[in-house]
Amino acid sequence: MSKKVLIIVSNASAIGPHHRRTGNFLPEVAHPYAEFDRAKYQIDFASLTGDTPFLDALHLANDPDNLSFLVGKGWGSMQKARKLSDVDVSPYDAIFIPGGLAPMVDMPENPLLKKVIRETYERKAVVGAVCHGPVSLLNVKLSSGSYLLAGKNVSSFTNEEEENYAIADVPFELETALTSQGAIFHKTGPSAAFSIVDGNLVTGQNPASAKGVGEKMIGILERK
Repeated sequence: MSKKVLIIVSNASAIGPHHRRTGNFLPEVAHPYAEFDRAKYQIDFASLTGDTPFLDALHLANDPDNLSFLVGKGWGSMQKARKLSDVDVSPYDAIFIPGGLAPMVDMPENPLLKKVIRETYERKAVVGAVCHGPVSLLNVKLSSGSYLLAGKNVSSFTNEEEENYAIADVPFELETALTSQGAIFHKTGPSAAFSIVDGNLVTGQNPASAKGVGEKMIGILERK
């Protein structure tokens, strides 16, 4: 039977004191989507509010997987993303949270998202996130009362990368926040692909890492 993946996206369209336009970063959605699609998985979308999500980095549309997402089924499905509170997440084999600056706005504290991530992780389904998407893992407490991040090997957009991208717009540096909740942080050089697995948790550093996160999630799912 086909595996089922739920991609949970942000609804934010602006960030920071200067109201920088943002959204979900196109390749961070499209590249994992392409991997899941090639694996013949069922792919569904949910967003926090159920409103139409925003896409950033449309200037990268000439990339084959990005273009396929935009003109194929992907973007159409994402525009119809269901409200997360209306979705029964329990049948899904994996959830994936892409980045872009948008998740830094509406995902650090969202209580339903924290519950969904905790329940998904604790039933041994796969949890994946890339770039700024791992902000969704902040403040997730397991049934034991400990932070999900405590002692976990993770990656995300780094402080060094943020300094050259959106330091004036983000509410905090993600690398610092993840480590403050006990994460063991791993990274490579700026803009280079890097992703890491810790049990059923998969995280990636930046847009170049999105494909690898998708591949690693599939690797876990195919071994189940």
